[in-house]
Amino acid sequence: MNDSRHDGAQHPALYYHEFPKPGKLEIRATKPLANGRDLSLAYSPGVAEACLEIKADPTAARRYTSRGNLVAVVSNGTAVLGLGNIGPLASKPVMEGKAVLFKKFANIDCFDIEVNESDPEKLAAIVCALEPTFGAINLEDIKAPDCFIVEKLCRERMNIPVFHDDQHGTAIVVGAAATNALKVAGKRFEDIKIVSTGGGAAGIACLNMLLKLGVKRENVWLCDLAGLVYHGRNEQMTDQKAEYAQGTEEKTLAQVIEGADLFLGLSGPGVLTPEMVAKMAPRPIIFALANPTPEILPDQVREVAPDAIMATGRSDFPNQVNNVLCFPFIFRGALDVGATQINDAMQLACIEGIAALARATTSAEAAAAYHGETLTFGPKYLIPKPFDPRLIGVVASAVAKAAMETGVATRPIADLDAYRRELDGSVFKSALIMRPVFEAARQATRRIIFAEGEDERVLRATNAILEEMTDKPILIGRPEVIAARCERAGLPIRPDRDFEIINPENDPRYRDYWGSYHELMQRRGVTPDTARAVMRTNSTAIAAIAVHRGDADSMICGTLGQYLWHLRYVENVLARDGHSPHGALSLMIMEDGPLFIADTQVNAVPTPEQIAVTAIGAARHARRFGVVPKVALCAHSNFGNLDTDSGKRMRAAMEILDARGVDFIYEGEMSADAALDPDLRARIFPHSRLDGAANILIFAYTDAASVARNMLRFRAGGLEVGPILMGMGNRAHIVTPSITARGLLNMSALAGTPVAHYG
Repeated sequence: MNDSRHDGAQHPALYYHEFPKPGKLEIRATKPLANGRDLSLAYSPGVAEACLEIKADPTAARRYTSRGNLVAVVSNGTAVLGLGNIGPLASKPVMEGKAVLFKKFANIDCFDIEVNESDPEKLAAIVCALEPTFGAINLEDIKAPDCFIVEKLCRERMNIPVFHDDQHGTAIVVGAAATNALKVAGKRFEDIKIVSTGGGAAGIACLNMLLKLGVKRENVWLCDLAGLVYHGRNEQMTDQKAEYAQGTEEKTLAQVIEGADLFLGLSGPGVLTPEMVAKMAPRPIIFALANPTPEILPDQVREVAPDAIMATGRSDFPNQVNNVLCFPFIFRGALDVGATQINDAMQLACIEGIAALARATTSAEAAAAYHGETLTFGPKYLIPKPFDPRLIGVVASAVAKAAMETGVATRPIADLDAYRRELDGSVFKSALIMRPVFEAARQATRRIIFAEGEDERVLRATNAILEEMTDKPILIGRPEVIAARCERAGLPIRPDRDFEIINPENDPRYRDYWGSYHELMQRRGVTPDTARAVMRTNSTAIAAIAVHRGDADSMICGTLGQYLWHLRYVENVLARDGHSPHGALSLMIMEDGPLFIADTQVNAVPTPEQIAVTAIGAARHARRFGVVPKVALCAHSNFGNLDTDSGKRMRAAMEILDARGVDFIYEGEMSADAALDPDLRARIFPHSRLDGAANILIFAYTDAASVARNMLRFRAGGLEVGPILMGMGNRAHIVTPSITARGLLNMSALAGTPVAHYG
């Protein structure tokens, strides 16, 4: 693999961090600053009013500043992931990443703060001095035993929540998994024998949590690199390890594992062997949480203990123990009630919330996100999936309730049910909306052919597909050009080794391809010579023929050239067997939620029938993303106040939808502002069918839809997914030249989803 530390090429992860702007975070203003009045309110002299209010009443900081929704991720870089002590500066990408997770999963603002201080007492003093700025502190990647000292001092001195996620986040998710594993195994905390490897911060915190859940200390056997932790041992000891000392003799893991009910591994690869598993109690529980390689792999466990209950830290095995199940939501609940700390009751509430969610009926959204996996409570489903949309409502409300019951909430919530509903409604207001599509795509292996295979964006998307998905990319292009461009871009992938190539200049399928094209097009004026020329020069036609012949399942084209030019070849070859292009749908991911725009490309002036079909297709696609469709048919007129062409066609489309009895909410005709502003709509048409803002806008002209799409992209900061070509059974998608590599990856996920999941 090429590495930019050694040559001029750039690893994909480095490219991701550098472009389109360095890093993963930025600060955005939440108030307008458009004129002198705004400036006088935001800064001098108006800002003094807010300052004086806070001076008189410190709790007013939540009303007038962002402090109540602001968390600091603080690290000195002494124990970063699997990288060890790399220092604070090198740890910054990790801390930025943690901040992004806070924002994406729980809409919590976050600053990453990397501190150049290795003395735990001095580090604690620095963190404590930050209290006026933040509503809570997340300590991260601080080595043991320093992390214990820092957290203890900060908790004693600060009046806001302090949470070391490496300790308590892991412990909470382990606690939830253990709770459910014991239910499945028919065992109880107070009866089980636990053997644990790894005496670091996470390992000790997990054991402490298991004691709180009912495990007896005398039933815990802790091992590390030096073997069993026993009384009188001096090698690699800490006060925290000493709390779990057993006996006075040196023993190995193989000796103490006999009869164990639960193995808890937070150590390294290969620590637990199949022979050791065979010595464990019947129906053993094995949490092998080392990353990226567990202490033992599930297949090895099953060979000797088919009835074992297994969890790892990896997403490609069942029961992934992942801190993201916990930390965004425990902070969400703590911040919302103004908690002064995150106490044991709140952590136990978090455990029970996570565990209970796995035991509950699976949500439709989770089922769609993880199609093909069994999400029924049992050995392979002990804890929810990280992208289960119910997590925020269940966990944050449980944490808030516990904070109120234990007296640490300074702003109790009067109606917890309403609070939970509000949290549930916030789930899809982020780019996480793509996650269900990616997870559904991972359950199938589809062959996706890219017409413009030499484009660097396609190459980067191909590399990402091979890393993230199970799909098999096929690229049309010259192998030597593709190889050179992969090399130049620092991508490890190579033609014919990692992905298939169709070379227009020399491919053994050439005769079959031009023959198929001629057979389809011979009555449309295409001669054999023309068919030969097209199959040598037109990559869109080649891709379409590949799908037609069954050599690929779906095609993506359009990174170069005009949309309708590509559409002509797609339509000529693939619009048969009931398939025809109904319209192009763009999903715009906005800060306040998703907005679908159609038809942006296909029908310049759609007929009422085409408008109705577009609305039906858009509603169907919206449901793929977990969005309940609310369709607005947009025109220049509002509910009949103008007799324009667009208004007439929209009214006729409404009649068609009424006659068909469709199963989604729709309304029209109306202007776009009436569609998006419920108050305005209520004033001009009080009896509208729509409740709240529309999330699907269907326009009467492609010009209008395209302008809306581009304005949202370039002026409102919307992230586009699409265009999605509706009506073609997922056999073809045509993108636009402005698409990014990430956009192509998103389209690949859409193309990689079997058509059965489109309903």
